[in-house]
Amino acid sequence: VQLQASGGGLVQAGGSLRLSCAASGRTFSSYILAWFRQAPGKEREFVAGISWSGGSTYYADSAKGRFAIFRDNAKNTMYLQMDGVKPKDTAVYYCALRAYSDVIVVFPYSYTYWGQGTLVTVSS
Repeated sequence: VQLQASGGGLVQAGGSLRLSCAASGRTFSSYILAWFRQAPGKEREFVAGISWSGGSTYYADSAKGRFAIFRDNAKNTMYLQMDGVKPKDTAVYYCALRAYSDVIVVFPYSYTYWGQGTLVTVSS
């Protein structure tokens, strides 16, 4: 499985950004797609996740009410719409896939496949 994250960039506080994660290669009967982020000097943390069907989503408290995760199965692409961004959202954002599961978990070690990351910088 190959995951390609894109859409990062420089945005002012209060602005919006949409990240994309295109998936290709092997397919699974069920899986979870998620976004994680890692700020300089900090551990990688869960942001949001979505089930293979799109029927279930889960957000970290820091993302609730501001970010939205969704997917377009026809394009094999997952998105993270980020609205009302804050300087503390500055990080490298990674997409990840957890195979053969319909349970969204927040631990990075539970995900086998990772994209290369895309940098989001929020200026104050």
